[in-house]
Amino acid sequence: MKIHDVTRPLFYQDLVYPGDNAPSFRQEERGLYLISDLRMSSHAGTHVDAPVHYLKTGKTVDEIPLSALIGTCRVLDVRDAKSFISASHLDKKIGGMPRLLLKTAFSGCTTFDPDYPHLLPDAAKILAMQGVICVGIDSPSIEAFQCDGSVHRDLLASGCFIIELLDLSSVQEGEYFMAALPLRLSGVDGAPARVVLIEGGGSVLWE
Repeated sequence: MKIHDVTRPLFYQDLVYPGDNAPSFRQEERGLYLISDLRMSSHAGTHVDAPVHYLKTGKTVDEIPLSALIGTCRVLDVRDAKSFISASHLDKKIGGMPRLLLKTAFSGCTTFDPDYPHLLPDAAKILAMQGVICVGIDSPSIEAFQCDGSVHRDLLASGCFIIELLDLSSVQEGEYFMAALPLRLSGVDGAPARVVLIEGGGSVLWE
């Protein structure tokens, strides 16, 4: 088995969505040991959105069923879509797969660009209609920078949980076993997550 870590490491002044707090870490020496104080947004780095993030009600991040975030997934290479991912880029590629990760032209980027790749509303509706329970993307958000929130709301209301700001730059299109584990922050709208993809054999362990 080959394991791909598709999590972006968190650093001070990392790629930050405008308006969010930049991650900051302060380490102290306390005699026998070191300890760090951490400050960051609940949506810092690679993270999972909970329904309450945009619906203002429903599951918080600690209530998301792990069965939605662990299991077989498909990485789709949609770099040809540029900034606008429409239903036509996804419709015939879902094929009943419950979890999808979208590799976009943003893979490998380290600075915020307001023109980042995102789903159009018709793409979100296709995912919801086809029963996708988790969708991830390597850009800062599943939705456009200037948006009305409808993409988030359509996905989250349908039971499709969202992973944002992955690092899929070294991963090829194909099927993998995914484990995406957000911090278990009680009552919170989202949380940083460690996301790994297992190539070959992972599905035997779970499904």
